[in-house]
Amino acid sequence: MKILAFAGMPASGKTEAVQIAKSYNIPVIRMGDVVWEEVKNRGLKLNDKNVGTIADQMRNEQGKDIWARRTLDKIKSLKKSELIVIDGIRNVEEIDFFKKELGDDFSVIAIEASSKIRQKRVMKRGREDDSNDIRDIKERDRREIGWGLDVVISSADVIVPNEGSLDDFHNRIKNLLHEFLKR
Repeated sequence: MKILAFAGMPASGKTEAVQIAKSYNIPVIRMGDVVWEEVKNRGLKLNDKNVGTIADQMRNEQGKDIWARRTLDKIKSLKKSELIVIDGIRNVEEIDFFKKELGDDFSVIAIEASSKIRQKRVMKRGREDDSNDIRDIKERDRREIGWGLDVVISSADVIVPNEGSLDDFHNRIKNLLHEFLKR
């Protein structure tokens, strides 16, 4: 079993990459879903502020790898799959945890896009936990960098730029998935 973990700043293209993986029937585990479950379990409204606060609070209280630890059982339940995609790695501690638990078959794929492009995407996509306020978007970037996402991106096994057309990005991700399926 090979595990690819997609990482990137908000609106870099992780969800697009995940959709492509799903179109190939590759199982996807979204780490953010585990955070969203916690927010909902606490009876809080699902928005950027609450998601960020809970994610931060849990990392501070239970360790920076809390969301990786909470995701591991979901990954292991799919062990018959040839390839699994994890969406949403945020820090080196999560990578270290997954490498320890999953071994050399674990790889990090960083998706990169400029701040301007990502801000436009956030304003357009209207996801439930997004804000249309540019200050909130910049604050979310600062928060995720504070978690160590910039280090994750710079230390990724593969970096996929997402500055061009959607078709170009889709082709890059398809080629990458085919390459990992052949290994």
